[in-house]
Amino acid sequence: MSGHNKWSKIKHKKAATDAQKSREFAKVVRMIQIEAKKCGGNESAPGLRTAIEKARSINMPKDNIDRAIKKASEFNADLKLQLYEGYGPGGVGILISVLSDNTNRTSQEIRHTFSRFGYALGGQGSVAWNFTKDDATGDWVPNTFMDISDTDLESLSTLVEALEENDDVQDIYTNAE
Repeated sequence: MSGHNKWSKIKHKKAATDAQKSREFAKVVRMIQIEAKKCGGNESAPGLRTAIEKARSINMPKDNIDRAIKKASEFNADLKLQLYEGYGPGGVGILISVLSDNTNRTSQEIRHTFSRFGYALGGQGSVAWNFTKDDATGDWVPNTFMDISDTDLESLSTLVEALEENDDVQDIYTNAE
């Protein structure tokens, strides 16, 4: 009967929720750092204010928010926002928005994830031509959608989940319907 007590059940559930919360916090911290770097740490700047509101919406402690702003303002953190493009199952276009301090490492991780599932990254502009950036939200909206089979849709969701495990990945956009 070992492993069947109340604490072991709580422990496993807590580990899963803590891992998810950690991934969310890492993404929001990067967003705060890039916005703080743009505005020099001015908390009344709209971009930084939006990032702070996002952090509060996921219940990030104020200490973490302040530490991220301070680190970006003081330390010369060189975070870069990049866009990777690739084709997934059924020829679906995939845009991956990444915020990283080490672009070589990130590009290799993204490339490895794509190749692990049998897909490849495209060159710059190979997929982005089919998307338009929404000025209000900053999201990429597909100009045309693509119908894919159920098996391709399942493969796409598996690929997207694998890409989202990378802490540097901020957003993923596809033109799958």
